[in-house]
Formats: sequence, C-alpha cells, structure tokens
Amino acid sequence: GEIAEEIVADMKANDGLLSAEDLASYRTTRNQPLATSYRGMDVTTNHPPGGGIMLIEMLNILEQFDLAAIGHNETEYLRIVCEAMKAATADKEAFVGDPDFMEVPVERLTSKSLAADYAERIRTGEQLTVERFNADEHPDTTHVAVVDADGNCVTMTHSLGMPSGVVTDGLGFMYNGCMGVFDPRPGRTGSIAPGKSRFSSLCPTIVFDAGNPRIVIGAPGGTQIAMGVLQSILNIVDFGMPIVEAVSAPRFSATSNLIDISNRIPEYTVEPLREAGYRVVRSPQSFEFARVHGIEIRDGVLAGGADPGSDGVALGVKIR
Repeated sequence: GEIAEEIVADMKANDGLLSAEDLASYRTTRNQPLATSYRGMDVTTNHPPGGGIMLIEMLNILEQFDLAAIGHNETEYLRIVCEAMKAATADKEAFVGDPDFMEVPVERLTSKSLAADYAERIRTGEQLTVERFNADEHPDTTHVAVVDADGNCVTMTHSLGMPSGVVTDGLGFMYNGCMGVFDPRPGRTGSIAPGKSRFSSLCPTIVFDAGNPRIVIGAPGGTQIAMGVLQSILNIVDFGMPIVEAVSAPRFSATSNLIDISNRIPEYTVEPLREAGYRVVRSPQSFEFARVHGIEIRDGVLAGGADPGSDGVALGVKIR
C-alpha cells in the first residue's frame, strides 16, 4: 500500500535496510496464551520470545512458599523472590529465544516439577548465579489494559525496543530499534540473525479466578517488566492489596547476581542480605523496576491502578 511505498522510498534514499519484500512477507503470529495456576487461579500470558515464560516460571517457584506468612518485603521474602527471579533469568538467557530459530523447552520451563526443584534449592540457602549480558534497553514502552461493560478484556504492551529516533516525513510514527537489543555475541539464544525476533520482557497477563477475569495487567520497563508484573500479582493474590496499592508498593529486582532495591525498602531489611553475601544496589528512585498498570475485578467491581512513578492513568469511561 501507500504507506509501504513511502517507507521503502525513505529507506532507499537514506541507505536503510528494510525492503518492499520485507514488508510484503511479514505475517502476524497468533498463539493460544501460555498458562499456569497460582494459588488456585489461572494465569495466562504471552509466548516466547516474550517474557510470559519467565513470569510463569517465577510464579510456579513462589507457589511453593507461604509468602503471606513470611511477610511483604521482609528480608526472607526479598531473598526468596530474588532467587526465583535469578532462576527465571538464567533459564531465559540459556534457553529462550525466537521459536522460529530454536527449540524453546516451554513445557520444561513452565513445569511445576522444575519449580519444585528450584524451590528446594532456595530453601537450602543456595545463591543462584546469573551470567547475563546487559543490553542498553530503554524503558519507554507503552501498556494498555482495558475491560469493557460486557467483561471483555484486553492487555497489550507495545514497544519500540531501543527507539531509533527516525520518523519518515508525513507518516507520524517512529521506527523501532530492536536490533540494538540483540546479544552481539554469536551462537547464543539472543544473537542477531535476519528475520529473527529478539527476546522482550513484556508480558501482558490476565489472571482468572473461577473462570472469570480477576486481574488484567502489564507494564513498560525494559528488562524489568516481568519483575514488576510478578510483584504486583503477588501483592494482590498473596497479600490482598487493592490494585492501586499493588502497583505502587516498593519493588526490587534480581536480573543478575546483583539485587536492585527501591529506596523505599528500609535498609534494616536489606542489611541481612549483604551479611549473607549478596551484592545489593539501592536505587535512588522512589518508584523503580517497571511501571505496572492494571485493572482488578473484585466482586463485579472494577478498579484501575496506574504506577505513580510514571505518567500513566486509570480511567473509568461511561458511554451514554
């Protein structure tokens, strides 16, 4: 069509790499969602190369622990959840990429048996190791969660990856820069290749309770998206927080051997982790590690939550 013609003309004029054949050959991919159960609820999320597989693996591990009895953001809670994050990150680095280019062991990574093995290792006090290449991924993604009057739900995350800064005159949209987020090292799951999709942590998710949508959630936030969505779901399911509190509570992250801590988490809960040999970095930001947005449906009543650390908003709209 006309837009494709304008794209191709601009690419040719500026030595770009996209061709008319690239645009013509592209096809959208449709999948049934990945799914697991957590505390009796059904969790549905996206397929690789998206971050839903990490979310499911972490939830399966954490289901093995009585998190409510441990206490929200207590020292032991931080340790357990961080080790689950490290386990999922290490498995992602080793096994998760574009399914068109490699066989991703989805069944094994989302299995309850693997989760039980990791949970036992965490109980013994083992500190898991994550060998990770840190790509410079920008957090300026967009998430939209919608529930309509009939109960239909949509959760959608849109990302430019590493924005290119390039806009073709008259078209009004920016090209993504997702090649910049690939692993530049060859022979790895995230290595670049023609036509390959890169891994993204984005994980738009719907949680069902007794077959009915209960939580419609997602986030921008680069590599921290799955970690933010995870903690917000735990806040609602394990600790009974309303959605606004769940997306606003201080978060932490472990996507490497470092533990990153929001500065709203007290130092006295963090110091025992340092004494146990963990490397902890305190963020100067009050709101960090993704920007979670979502809708909770409780007893037929809808409530929206927008992370106050960003410019998101929760709106109820009445159609007359």
